[in-house]
Amino acid sequence: MVNQNRLFLGSCFALITTAFSFSIRAGILPQLATDFNLSAEQLGFINSMWFLGFPIAMIVGGLVYHTMGPKKIMMIAFVCHALGILLTIYSGGYTGLLISTFLIGIGNGCTEAACNPMIADAYSGSQMSKMLNRFHMWFPGGIVVGSLLSKFMTDGGLGWQPQIWLILVPTLIYAYLFWGQEFPKPKTEGVTSIGENLKAMATPLYIFMFACMALTAITEFGPQQWTGLIMSKSGASPMLILALVTGLMAVIRFFAGPIVEKFDQTGVLLGSAVLAAIGIYLFSTQTGAMAYLAAIFFAMGVALFWPNMVGFIAEKVPLSGALGMSIIGGVGMFSTSIFQPIIGRWIDSAKAEQTAAGLIGDEMELAAGQSTLSTMVLFPAILIVAFTVLYFWEKRKPAQA
Repeated sequence: MVNQNRLFLGSCFALITTAFSFSIRAGILPQLATDFNLSAEQLGFINSMWFLGFPIAMIVGGLVYHTMGPKKIMMIAFVCHALGILLTIYSGGYTGLLISTFLIGIGNGCTEAACNPMIADAYSGSQMSKMLNRFHMWFPGGIVVGSLLSKFMTDGGLGWQPQIWLILVPTLIYAYLFWGQEFPKPKTEGVTSIGENLKAMATPLYIFMFACMALTAITEFGPQQWTGLIMSKSGASPMLILALVTGLMAVIRFFAGPIVEKFDQTGVLLGSAVLAAIGIYLFSTQTGAMAYLAAIFFAMGVALFWPNMVGFIAEKVPLSGALGMSIIGGVGMFSTSIFQPIIGRWIDSAKAEQTAAGLIGDEMELAAGQSTLSTMVLFPAILIVAFTVLYFWEKRKPAQA
């Protein structure tokens, strides 16, 4: 007999593992740079492995879910999470960190590929939507907890290794909760052929959203993953900023229903792009307590990007099916992977420029970080234009009917 509650709880701890791996890695970047003498570009390549492994596993897992089932996919997730954590601690340098981070990314992608449809298979009707929303709250919620733990451990003089060990805690908990359980059988009714999915994905609207997803994802994850390094000299606590952003995101997602109902997905996406641009601009110009105000604007901007991009595809391009949603999520993570070393290169270049201008120490670090953030404003700025076009395009459609 399927124990829905135990499987759901296990899924939540698996997503907390993903969240911990994101937030704690963001918090320890400065320590990794010091211990292994890594440049910001090298740190970017390490970050990119997290975002590269994720979409590969998510897309492959989405393709094989109906034949392999969630149990086997989650077994792969546990092996990759456990190996990735251990290899990170005993990596010994740059190459080891690349491999270990990639394995953790694979584990995270498997979690996403298995748990979303598994929860949909275990529940039905309004209960399914309710449980999926509760499940997804644990990504930003887990980041809040991970960020605060990382901050307190760093402030307490603990190195990065104990912080990585911490990721193993939710990993072992979800393995225990899933152990020996019967999983729900994948539902097959309403599943269209891959050929039909691909045909729907070849439409201009899907391709347009595909391109936009690459920008919404890097707008969200770019500043967050580099919070520790970029904001370290701003006079505000980088990990408190990350905790504030993700905490607000969790609350906003919980109350998103009435917002989407009032403004529609296109209106929400356009408003999100505007707020995200304001938030990143404030990050690039403000210091001290004002950095927390920037975090509030940024959180309001990025909170509804991901769920509404996926929701838009589900509603407006329904024939793309589960594969279409997996691909949209995958391109978001893949885009973030590509941009990580690019952002690192921007930081290195900005440091060189500020040093050449005569700045040193904390003053140079702050100027370089803010310069990099000002470049990142370009991502939501492009989205404002794109979503304005989408908003008016969608407004025209009922009139043409």
